[in-house]
Amino acid sequence: MTGSPVHVLVVNAGSSSLKVRLLDASDEVVDDVTIEDWDGAGTAELERFVRGLPAVDAVGHRIVHGGRRFREPVRIDDGVREAIEGLADLAPLHQPRGVAGIDAVRQVLPGTPAVACFDTAFHTTIPDAAATYALPAEWNRRWGLRRYGFHGLSHAYVARRAAQLAGRPARELRIVSCHLGAGASLAAVAGGRSVDTTMGFTPLAGLVMATRTGSVDPGLVLWLQQHAGTAAEDLSHALERESGLAGLAGGSGDMREIMSGMESGDEASRLAFDVYVHRLRREIAAMTGSLGGIDVLAFTGGVGEHSARVRVEAAAGLRYLGVTLDVASNEASAGDADISTAAAPVRTFVVAAREDVEIAAHTRRTLAE
Repeated sequence: MTGSPVHVLVVNAGSSSLKVRLLDASDEVVDDVTIEDWDGAGTAELERFVRGLPAVDAVGHRIVHGGRRFREPVRIDDGVREAIEGLADLAPLHQPRGVAGIDAVRQVLPGTPAVACFDTAFHTTIPDAAATYALPAEWNRRWGLRRYGFHGLSHAYVARRAAQLAGRPARELRIVSCHLGAGASLAAVAGGRSVDTTMGFTPLAGLVMATRTGSVDPGLVLWLQQHAGTAAEDLSHALERESGLAGLAGGSGDMREIMSGMESGDEASRLAFDVYVHRLRREIAAMTGSLGGIDVLAFTGGVGEHSARVRVEAAAGLRYLGVTLDVASNEASAGDADISTAAAPVRTFVVAAREDVEIAAHTRRTLAE
């Protein structure tokens, strides 16, 4: 394909929803739709939306896991689609939905070029010391065991946008990017490049999430298998879909429900919130160790953008790093905003999630090559 496509349809299949946006050449949103509780089936609403669009020159798909093979965006053909599907065991909540999105859009736009953009690609710059598991070296070599990291499309955009908000070149900044949604992860970004992250070989590690446990002692998982007789399939289901906020407090794991429960005096909701914030605060501090300090702290994602309480609680334990929030700015923030106090040595921003912009840029570059 010669030249750069004008209108890019961005298909973002997440763990709990499907977001589809048509962007023009200036990355303005022409039209969009969000399908909640999308499990990869029931594509009628998606098909109606796509058929009603004025023009689609290219399609960019968010794909969570690229494995060892996909280290940069790639044009989708049958072989690429099959390889992506083959990585489903590494991201069971996301990968099947990503493939379903590819298939659904292909049916409506069979001749339109499409590009797969991988969340893991941004983290390929993580140094070996941070990416390598202390497992038998032969295991690491044979099976490609390493910390892949996820939410890379979001972290890449946030790091670039945060540098703009700070009025400084990204190459000068040490940024901790906090992507907090149904899935959640942090990235340590130095000079615009990822150097560490909280997720690992799969999207299950790191922070407490809506239904995912985050990091747990592997010995605990083995104990549940060996002594409690829990089958591997049951463990996988519980760790992915019945843990996190939902496991501790019940319900969907939606932070809004947790907050409502706390206001009603529910102790389980209070504990779930406290566990969530403790892990978040601890891991932000850990990311600063990988960076050797911090210049910018940025929050994005559904929770990161909309929960002033979560931001306050996270920052409350980070004053020693230079993080202090302005109460009024934090409460009133909407869209991109500086919520730090004027004298704070660390700038704290809320950045509206725009993975779509990152995906569209990758799609245009890949198809123009």
